[in-house]
Amino acid sequence: MENTSTFTTFILDGYFILDKQKHLYFTIFLFVYVAIVLLNALLIAVIYTERTLHNPMFILVCHLSVNDIYGSSSLIPHLLFNLATQFHKISLTNCLIQIYCLHTFNIIELTILAVMGYDRYIAICHPLRYHSLMSPRKLQIIVIFMWFYPLITFLCYESLTIRLTFCNEIITKTHCINFELIKLSCTDITVHSIIAGLVSFCVPTIDCVGIAFSYITIFVVISRSAAGESRSKAISTCTTHLIVICITYFASMVAFLAYRIQADISPDVRVLISLTYLLVPGICNPIIYGIRTKELRVHLIKMFQFNKVVSAS
Repeated sequence: MENTSTFTTFILDGYFILDKQKHLYFTIFLFVYVAIVLLNALLIAVIYTERTLHNPMFILVCHLSVNDIYGSSSLIPHLLFNLATQFHKISLTNCLIQIYCLHTFNIIELTILAVMGYDRYIAICHPLRYHSLMSPRKLQIIVIFMWFYPLITFLCYESLTIRLTFCNEIITKTHCINFELIKLSCTDITVHSIIAGLVSFCVPTIDCVGIAFSYITIFVVISRSAAGESRSKAISTCTTHLIVICITYFASMVAFLAYRIQADISPDVRVLISLTYLLVPGICNPIIYGIRTKELRVHLIKMFQFNKVVSAS
């Protein structure tokens, strides 16, 4: 599609805030990125290699890890490059790609969590129908939906952004976000803003309602069931999921408020807070699932013990 933008290159003004301590921030972001990639890759490797973990719950955990790597890789390498080279410009094309990747990462994250809630709902509330409702064929359809639904939804939305013309080149953040980019437009953004509001409200709300319905129903069923090992396991599994859900939604809310509330916060802290939705779940998710999920914990320990024996021999 032809683009008639006045500006095709933008200055990421947020990096000038970080330049005074760029070596510190470079080290922090490099450590966080390596931790996200290694922790999630380890989880993916364990689930992929252990056939006993090839069930819907762990397959969905695996997809959550893939998405966390996708999200962090959409920004942190570019962020590290800018800190290292002090090159604080980005082309319109790369800006749009970055917006697309970061927004779809967030939507996919929430969608996967909603599907995981549905999986637990079926397993606990309809156990006799679980294998038919979550058969490999149906799981494939669900997985395709939870990836392509956010990708296509935001592609339709971003097609409106591509049509805009821009009269300013200063983006006040360290990365491109749609909210900041459309503020630079010199064309009417009324329709764009309405659709942006609908997408921003409807997509997370649908996921949130689905999660709430699943877990409210689950805890009603659990409260009525007799105490025993199966009940304890169900509570433990659901608690793990809820911890991950709370961290993800809390991090997203903090980042959202950091963009929009003009509180008395130092600029560099505001920049760091604005990235919580991307960094915090990426580190916390594999740690929480690795520690709290018995099956994963056992296989992780076995993997480390095997590697230790191989290294010693």
